[in-house]
Amino acid sequence: MAQEQIGQFGINHVSILDKEGNVDEKLASGFTKEQLSEMYYYMNLLRKFDEKLFNLQRSGKIGTYAQTKGQEASEIGSGLALSENDWFVPSFRELGVYLTRKVPKNLLVQAWNGDTRALGNPNHSHNLPISIPIGSQCIHATGIAWASQIKQEKDVTIVYFGEGATSEGDFHEAMNFAGVFNLPIVFFCQRNGWSISTPTTKETKSETIAQKAIAYGFKGIQVDGNDVLAVNKVTTQAIEKARSGDGPTLIESITYRMGDHTTSDDSMKYRTQEEINEWENKDPVLRFEKYITNNNILNEQEKTDIHNAIEREIQEAVEQGLSVEKPNPEQMFEDVFAQMPEMLKEQKEELLNEIIQMSEQNNNGGNQ
Repeated sequence: MAQEQIGQFGINHVSILDKEGNVDEKLASGFTKEQLSEMYYYMNLLRKFDEKLFNLQRSGKIGTYAQTKGQEASEIGSGLALSENDWFVPSFRELGVYLTRKVPKNLLVQAWNGDTRALGNPNHSHNLPISIPIGSQCIHATGIAWASQIKQEKDVTIVYFGEGATSEGDFHEAMNFAGVFNLPIVFFCQRNGWSISTPTTKETKSETIAQKAIAYGFKGIQVDGNDVLAVNKVTTQAIEKARSGDGPTLIESITYRMGDHTTSDDSMKYRTQEEINEWENKDPVLRFEKYITNNNILNEQEKTDIHNAIEREIQEAVEQGLSVEKPNPEQMFEDVFAQMPEMLKEQKEELLNEIIQMSEQNNNGGNQ
């Protein structure tokens, strides 16, 4: 029986900035002060905005919330690599990418308060709404990329998901289709260590997530997801590759979810404080702060001005977002299909009847 090797495969890991703020000078070249200042602004905006939304949930002013703490570099680095007309397809933990896409912050407050009108704004039609089901957004993103290819447009689609999505069939179907048709798409996995309470080691036997791209005939690459410079460089290269017609890329961004899965979760039931402490030493915001300070990229007054602006912007966004009149409950049925099917019409009618009955009961109770 004859045997021959028909292929050799490997995955590269990219890192530029270490946890002390030191850089590989060759890899770090090419970033302007304007770009670095923009990264600094968005990294700190995301950390502060995330903290504010968490506190709003804890005080009962918004609904369930999924924190992004610890994943700032992964989101800001990749988000800033996109062009305005590129398509952004999120899961439910991409607050930072929404910010880099300049979606008004008051709309993000509304969205996390359960207002479906907020992210359906036609002025931001290349930014899809938050997706809660695990992995299904990969199919949507692949369809968008296919449409761009058919229409011969230069738009690139980027889709975000966690490692849990890589165990779903939707992910694999999307990857296979994207590979076969050489679509202009970037699959971006925020590997944050956990799929709710399931650790990555139990999620997959693969040494890396990135190597899953090999089976579908395109490039996979791993990046230090707490290094905003490396994430930006890798994502920029993947987008340029897609835009030039060279097909998809799967990026595995190694980061860590410092908070709970959502505000309805208690992560201390399945992970240790020692693990959290270890990753806090790799905090992407502090790491970038050291880099900015060590290299005199921004002086203290410039940094103070940025932080003051962030505080004002967040306060204004919260005031506007919480002051919006609540949507009519029937609104939830309006944005699902172009033409509402009979099944949804029946459900809508049933809900409206229940609301009327409850209102009549409350009125009768008040008149007794």
